[in-house]
Amino acid sequence: MSRSTRSAQVAAIDLGATSGRVMLADVSRGRLELEQVARFTNDPVHIWNGRRSALHWDVPALFRAASAGLAEAGRQSDDLVGIGVDSWAVDYALLREGRMLGLPHHYRDTRSAVGVDAVHAELGPADLYVRNGLQFLPFTTVYQLAAEKADGLLDQADTALLIPDLITYWLTGRRGTERTNASTTGLLGINGRWDTAMMERLGLPVGLFPDLVETGTDQGPLLGDVAERLGLSTSTRVTAVASHDTASAVAAIPMDPSRSAYISCGTWGLVGVELEQPVVSRDGWKANFTNEVGADGRIRYLHNVMGLWLLSETVRQYQREGYRAELGELLAQAAEAPATVEIFDTDDARFLPPGDMPGRIRDWYDERGMRPPMTRAEMVRTIVESLAAAFADGVARAAELSGTTVETVHLVGGGSQNRLLCQLTADRLGLPVQAGPVEATALGNVLITARAHGLIDGDLEAMRSIVVDRFPPQHYAPRHSRGTRSRTAVGTGKA
Repeated sequence: MSRSTRSAQVAAIDLGATSGRVMLADVSRGRLELEQVARFTNDPVHIWNGRRSALHWDVPALFRAASAGLAEAGRQSDDLVGIGVDSWAVDYALLREGRMLGLPHHYRDTRSAVGVDAVHAELGPADLYVRNGLQFLPFTTVYQLAAEKADGLLDQADTALLIPDLITYWLTGRRGTERTNASTTGLLGINGRWDTAMMERLGLPVGLFPDLVETGTDQGPLLGDVAERLGLSTSTRVTAVASHDTASAVAAIPMDPSRSAYISCGTWGLVGVELEQPVVSRDGWKANFTNEVGADGRIRYLHNVMGLWLLSETVRQYQREGYRAELGELLAQAAEAPATVEIFDTDDARFLPPGDMPGRIRDWYDERGMRPPMTRAEMVRTIVESLAAAFADGVARAAELSGTTVETVHLVGGGSQNRLLCQLTADRLGLPVQAGPVEATALGNVLITARAHGLIDGDLEAMRSIVVDRFPPQHYAPRHSRGTRSRTAVGTGKA
């Protein structure tokens, strides 16, 4: 990879399901320096809608915090040339004549059940899988839109923007639908185009989402009043990065896709492999594996695991009960606790909404006549063991269904800091785990923006080589085989 001698910086707005951050990066002169200039919470809000208290994202608050972060990035930069925006997937805002009609619903809101029933009355899950190649998740955009239709809300809107596209619109005035996030909606066909025939069959308005935008596309300069308010230049431009946060994270994983699997571990754990072409098979549908678009047209063939949500919601419950819970302390106690004999199913739908997570886990065991974890240390140990087992199963299934021989597993994101989780995952797989980088999503975001501005060049592998040079992973070797995987590689079957 050639690297420019030009000195310039780019910023990433990285919005996660529990927090957001603005990162400032210098990737010029052969460097990759990344610094967090702002971090803020992403707290959903319950709003009474006349019938029930619905869960929404407070996107104006997110935009305000992200804007403050951009202003700080500008103060710390001598030449801020570009900005990229990524976030979680599937959620969107409805607009009419450019104005947002209300706060976007949170994917954990209960309304999607109505949409699932409405969609499946027209197209069954197997039929949908053939069309879009996506795993079943009850909050996928297509189900949310069907719920909007049942409520009569779609009649009021002329546009829908996914969350990163909404932030981009507020920054630049440009509307578009970035492809990696579009691929999570259930509305994009396996051919990479909007499935207008399916939209018409479901009674969803064709053209509600703007035209597709390819990753790396220039979205234009900041609006004049935005630049002035933030103290930035109108020459600062916004790039459509891989705006689904997992797509940006995978773009920064320093892996060889031909022999590696990945686990992008944050609120969710996304477990899979990177492919050149989608795999749409009956076995893949039964295993609930999905085909989502990644950077440079790659396919992220993966399965969703509940992820660190189980731990964070457990800590919140302990805090509600008056215990001054710190996750680091609980993990240290869990590491000393006896190994869990019986793990629980992390994919059980009861664990999706917010609430008393330890109580739900105990209920899961009680319903099966099994001994539940009794102490806080046992509870945390059980959660981590169950996540590690789910990750190991996901890697094995991804390898088997895709025909990939997996020799190494890369675990990135916040979960890479969880030493117990990394070690137990390696143990259950019987394979080495390479942990890090922690900020994989922000790294993927800034590298794509930097490439769009000519600060670096090259393909995905070239960008990944910069990451491994600057952020070498931590190695976890399997200590013994406690799970179903004990070979030196997994996945020699055919899709």
